[in-house]
Amino acid sequence: MPLIELTERALEKVQGFRAGVEDPDAQAMWVEVTGVHRGEFTYDLSLKPLAAAGDGDAVEQVDGLPIVVPATDSEAVRGARIDWSDDLMSGGLVVSNPNKPSPVVETPTAEGLEGGVAERVAQVLERHINPAIAMHGGMAQLVGVEGDTAYVRLGGGCQGCGMAGVTLDQGIESAIVGAVPEVSRVVDVTDHGAGENPYYEPATT
Repeated sequence: MPLIELTERALEKVQGFRAGVEDPDAQAMWVEVTGVHRGEFTYDLSLKPLAAAGDGDAVEQVDGLPIVVPATDSEAVRGARIDWSDDLMSGGLVVSNPNKPSPVVETPTAEGLEGGVAERVAQVLERHINPAIAMHGGMAQLVGVEGDTAYVRLGGGCQGCGMAGVTLDQGIESAIVGAVPEVSRVVDVTDHGAGENPYYEPATT
């Protein structure tokens, strides 16, 4: 199975671009991951010399077109499909990738946290969670704490994202529970459909 699939239309376009540059036979199509935006990888698709590929980089041939994927990006793009769009606003080469980036939230400790339960949960969000998910365009805000449950609202790229539940279960909840022992459960109160009105508000005292 090829690392990346090109549609006939995309291949035709890239071959046309390649034919128009100097020394076309020495050029390859490079597919590189440049970052993350709103829960999706961003890419740089360009023509660069095939000779620039390193020993660990993946090099594949598609109907005479060499495609290079840097070693660090291979698993991120495996199974991706590149097509061509004629859309006036967002046309060009379009990458459809089944792989989604996963925010990496470091596991904090209680050391350095001060104040009551809510204050310490807020500090975990500010110091450990938001810097990680900000790279994916997301943010998390403490709505309130009742008993052993912390209520968190996700925003930005996390709001409405299909991976929000994974982010909460595998990153945010474990970070908060690990650093604030009084909390044993974290609930996402984001209205992922509407985006503005959470279905939970903290109880008034």
